[in-house]
This record gives sequence, C-alpha cells and structure tokens, in this order.
Amino acid sequence: MKNTRFDPTTLEIYRALFTSVAEEMGVALRRTAFSPNIKERRDYSCAVFDARGRVIAQGDHMPVHLGSMPMAVAAALNEIKFAPGDVVALNDPFAGGTHLPDVTLVTPVVKGTRILFYVANRAHHADIGGATPGSMGLATDIYGEGIRIPPIRLVRNGVLDGDTMRLLLANVRGNVERRGDFDAQIGSLHTGAARLLEIVERRGEREAATYATQLIDYSARLMRHTIAAIPDGVYEAEDALDDDGITDEPVRLAVRVSVRGNGAVVDFTGSAPQVTGAINAVEAITVSAVSYVFRCLVGGEVPASAGLMEPIEVIAPPGTVVNANPPASVAGGNVETSQRIVDVLFKALAQALPDRIPAASQGTMNNLTIGGIDTRNGQEFSYYETVAGGMGARPSLDGMSGVHTHMTNSLNTPAEALEYAYPLRVREYRLRRGSGGTGKQRGGDGVIREIETLVPARMSLLADRRRRGPYGLHGGADGKTGTNKINGRDIAAKSSHELKAGDRIRLETPGGGGLGS
Repeated sequence: MKNTRFDPTTLEIYRALFTSVAEEMGVALRRTAFSPNIKERRDYSCAVFDARGRVIAQGDHMPVHLGSMPMAVAAALNEIKFAPGDVVALNDPFAGGTHLPDVTLVTPVVKGTRILFYVANRAHHADIGGATPGSMGLATDIYGEGIRIPPIRLVRNGVLDGDTMRLLLANVRGNVERRGDFDAQIGSLHTGAARLLEIVERRGEREAATYATQLIDYSARLMRHTIAAIPDGVYEAEDALDDDGITDEPVRLAVRVSVRGNGAVVDFTGSAPQVTGAINAVEAITVSAVSYVFRCLVGGEVPASAGLMEPIEVIAPPGTVVNANPPASVAGGNVETSQRIVDVLFKALAQALPDRIPAASQGTMNNLTIGGIDTRNGQEFSYYETVAGGMGARPSLDGMSGVHTHMTNSLNTPAEALEYAYPLRVREYRLRRGSGGTGKQRGGDGVIREIETLVPARMSLLADRRRRGPYGLHGGADGKTGTNKINGRDIAAKSSHELKAGDRIRLETPGGGGLGS
C-alpha cells in the first residue's frame, strides 16, 4: 500500500516548483537557440525526472515529445552509467525517441556524489542529415532519414566531447545552426539543474524526494478517478491515413478501449502492418498519444508525472504502423500518425462521453521543409515548419481557426522571422474561410500559406487529410480536406520536389469537423 499521507498545500507548492523548473528550462532554450524552428516555433520540450528516472514535471510544451520522453530517459539510464557533469544525447526512435530530428539530451542533478534528479529536453533540429533537406522526406528506411544517435555521451564530466560533436555536425546541413541549438540545449539543462539544487538547498533532499514521489502517486489517483467516471464498456473506432506516400493504399488505424472500474486498456490490434513509407509510429509515439488523450479528460490542474499512465495499459502489436520494428522509416509517425491516433481514440471515447469529446481537428501537421544554398551568404539553409489548421468543434463551442492542435503545441514561423533567416518570401498567409465543418458548433477554419523560394532549393512535404476530411460528430459535417500546389499545379501530400528561384508552394490546410446537426 502506497503512503498517501501528505500536506496538500505543500504538494501544490512542489507541483508548481518542479513545473517552473521545466518551464524555465524552456525559456532558456528558446532564448539561446539559433534556429527559428526552436526560437520562434517553440518546437521543444523540457521535463524533470526523479532519481529513478520517473517523470515528475513537464513544461507546457509539445505533447508528442512529453509523453514519449520518459522512454528516452529510461533508454539513456539503461545504456549509460551517468557521472556528474555528463550529458547524454539520443534520437533513436527504437530507443525511446520519436523521429530523428527530435534530439533528446539528459543530465543528472548531483549533490556530492548522489544523483538527486535528472533533467531532460528534446528539440526538433531543422536538419539531422539524410537524403533530403529537413530530414523529413520519403525515405523507405530509417537510414535514409538522417543520422541515428543511440544513447551516447555528448558531454563527459562537464567537458564537451569534441570528437562526438564533430561527427554529428559532419552529417547535418547548416552545422553552424545545429551547433548553436545543441549548445542551447546543454545550457537549458544547466539551468534546470541549478534550480533543482536551489530547491534542495531550501527544502532539503528528503522532503524534495518525498514530494516528488507524492506527485506521481497523486497523478495516478486523479487518473483513476477520471477513468472511473467513464461508463464501463468497450468502445471501438477506426480511421485511416490517406496513404504512406509510396502506394495509394489507405493505412488503417483501429482501437478498442476497454474501461472497467478505474482502469483502461487501449488496444490497437487490427491496425495496419508497418508500411514502406515514412508514416510508421514507434511505441513511444503511441503511448504518448494515449497519455495525451486521457490527460485531456482530467479536469483542472494535474501533475504531468509518471502516475498518469499507471491505470492505463497500452497494447500496440509489434510490426504494425503503431509500433514499427527497425529499420522502418518513421519521420511521419511522430507528426502525422500521432495526430491520427488521437483522432481515432477520441472517436472511440465519443461513444462513452458524447458531451465532452470534440470533433476531429485537422489531423495533420502539414510538414514543409525547404533547403539548399542561400546565395546571399553562400551558407546552407534548412527551413522546417508545421502549418496550422482548424480545430474540431467542441460540445459547447466552435472550434478555433488557424491553430496547432493535439500532439503539436508549436507556432507558425512569423513571416518577418522566416524572411530574415531564409531566402524565402511569404506571399500569402490567411485563414481559409469556410473550410471548417458546419454544425450546431462549427469546426475551425484552416489556413492558406504560400511561400516563394528566392533561390534554387529542394522541398519535401509530409501531410495527410487530403482524401478524407476531419470527421464531424453527432450530425456535424466533416471539415474540408487540404490541398498542395507548386505554381498552381497539384502535388502529392507526401512528396519531394526540386524548385527553381521564383517557384511558389501553396498549402491550404484542413478545417476541423463540425458537431451537432
């Protein structure tokens, strides 16, 4: 039996303290990063872990990062015996990572020789090598997607490992920007470690460790209470991604949610086998999506800790699109399949909680990468962005327009920042009026974003919801599907193209589904 005796006021203080550490780590990372993808779009996440590697607090950053980061930290602890001053880097999707551009750094928080906590951050690097600029192209295995980093020491005893850094930078485009982002990540870890040591100095090691454990237990109790409020039963749903970019066949997602008492089993048996194209998700992604959906059901503030998943069992059969085996290509599993796992889960839970579940949001991140040589300075550039769309209608409110939803919590790059950093020009950027589904509550509208390249470049697009619009609920209409064009010519939603100076890429993103007739 777990000890549940604690002072609620002190528990709330510690929740705020640990969360503020993760938030301040994020601020430090954002302010010191070089790339617009981190500095402007905020494509990063930070978290605090206890001495056993259990997450105790997260910043309000990227859900797709946060739910999967504990598996990356577990992989690092399993592979590396940490010493004071070590920083371990990894991005291997088959060792707790998500996709290769997301690089996780982990360091211990040490007092004397004792490890008290760990802090970690994950940032999406605008390029991590591979066949196409931005590392988000249509590779058919992971080797074509970029450099794969198992858990390795990037910093040893407080000293940067120069050989390791040179190896990494030799395999990526825009290595000056990449080095700046790595330095920003390392500095962010130092900030988090310093703040945790200040907490320990003020409150004591024993109390800090005790309340870290209490936060995990409290989260588990809140989640059990939330699940207990869902009517017992079995709720099933299906959805499908348009294709994998290699063939035109839809890729099936199936889920069976079994609720009994205060526990739930989420079973993805019946989902499609892993595919050749880059939309395979690894287990960490699927667990992250489940964690996000159930966390959305918890009312009020809840500690974002390891306890949230204690009452939930996830079954993701190996070798399927929701738990791919190596060497599957996985770049889009993190950004596209994660969104659709959320969609299919909400669709199932709408049967149990019709007054709480929204219609489908845009269901894609519309990943656009453009790279080449910037003739203004002779340097390589690599632009990456996810483009906003429509939010699904909510039971009592319309969906919001032009926002990033669900597994992404990023922003669009401001036109001024984009044009300053890259040889690109934003020609049009506005809401796509009327793209949200009609209903008693309307789905939010997508956006129109048209970008002109000023130099020859290579672009890749990785998007979905181009054949099936985001579903409406309870009589609401589906949202409009998205479109993609180069110079007015339709292109596939998963494709790569050579561009000339003056070419224009135009994306019209999906609207959210409507709710109610």
